[in-house]
Amino acid sequence: MSNVLVKKVTTEKQMSDFISLSRTLYKDNNLYVPDLDVEVRNFFNPKENHDLAFADVQPFIAIKDGKVVGRVAGIVSHKSNATWNKNIVRFTFLEFIDDRDVSQALLDAVAAWGAEKGMNEIQGPMGITDFDKEGMLVEDFHLRGCFMEFWNPSYYKDHMEALGFDKATDWLQIRFKVPEEVPARFQRVADYAKQEFGIHMVRKSKKEIRGDYGKKVFSMLNQAFAPLYGFAPFSDKQVDDILDRFLPLVDLDMLAIAEDDKGELAGVAITCRDFSDGIQRSRGKLFPFGWFHILRALKFGKQDKAQLMIIGIRPEMQGMGVNAAMFAHLIPIYHRLGIKWCETNPQLETNVRELSQWKPLSPETVKRRRCWRKEIERSDIKI
Repeated sequence: MSNVLVKKVTTEKQMSDFISLSRTLYKDNNLYVPDLDVEVRNFFNPKENHDLAFADVQPFIAIKDGKVVGRVAGIVSHKSNATWNKNIVRFTFLEFIDDRDVSQALLDAVAAWGAEKGMNEIQGPMGITDFDKEGMLVEDFHLRGCFMEFWNPSYYKDHMEALGFDKATDWLQIRFKVPEEVPARFQRVADYAKQEFGIHMVRKSKKEIRGDYGKKVFSMLNQAFAPLYGFAPFSDKQVDDILDRFLPLVDLDMLAIAEDDKGELAGVAITCRDFSDGIQRSRGKLFPFGWFHILRALKFGKQDKAQLMIIGIRPEMQGMGVNAAMFAHLIPIYHRLGIKWCETNPQLETNVRELSQWKPLSPETVKRRRCWRKEIERSDIKI
């Protein structure tokens, strides 16, 4: 019989234990990039996270021999389930020691909680929206993580397979060296987009993006991302939350906004300097000095890698050269800023059009991530 006790997180002390576990597990690990403590707390706070208007969440901790040895959170995304006509409970923030009893107890707790709500399948790691971290690392464990993604040791994959989870889908990340000049193929396609559709770059202030223009961007992203796995459209309140979280991180020089000859938004590429080293130095805490490390990494750091956070093209403009036009615009800017490498956020392996667009840049595929799935069989749940 397992001596692992799983508890629902209901108190401040338990939430502190939930948050601090990763610091214990990854002490002195230079590949792990922590979440900010305040971000984790806010995820579970309806006053701070308007996504909770469309989802139920429940965090859990696992205790063995008097110590916290694992954590997980369950999510029932009502909007996503309604969009895809599914009854799925998701899991996220999964961390555990290399102990099969611990990983099973945590995932069984999420499955049981989901079953109580009528769910018949468990999937993850996935968040409430596509702006939450998703996908368990199953390759390239030697590469450092990023502030926008999970990092985990290799034994996580072994546990998931042993516990009977199957692959639901994989995401891939693309890494490429910034070329000395815009590749000829990119330039030809960018010129075609300009001549045929009047594609041109516009610069918007953060005030404009925080206002109506930001709503326009996310309306376009709702259309562009609609076919993607598990996606549900963003509401206005969710857009406000996302802009509050991420707009302060955006360097307007590294933001490419493309419009067509009618002044309609055609695409957007939101990129930023990778400031993971600042997050690591902060150890996940903004105060008293964590904010300084993050700000210094963002504004004055010597990090030579850019993170491609979001790339979205209006559906009817996909395949029309908008992406080439945006990166023909960005490549000289990267050179000026000392950016030598770029890495995308996770992209679905089935999104062939998205992945193939990087071919002129001699890309390398890195950091395969997996969404796992399993049918919920109540007789199998041991809690």
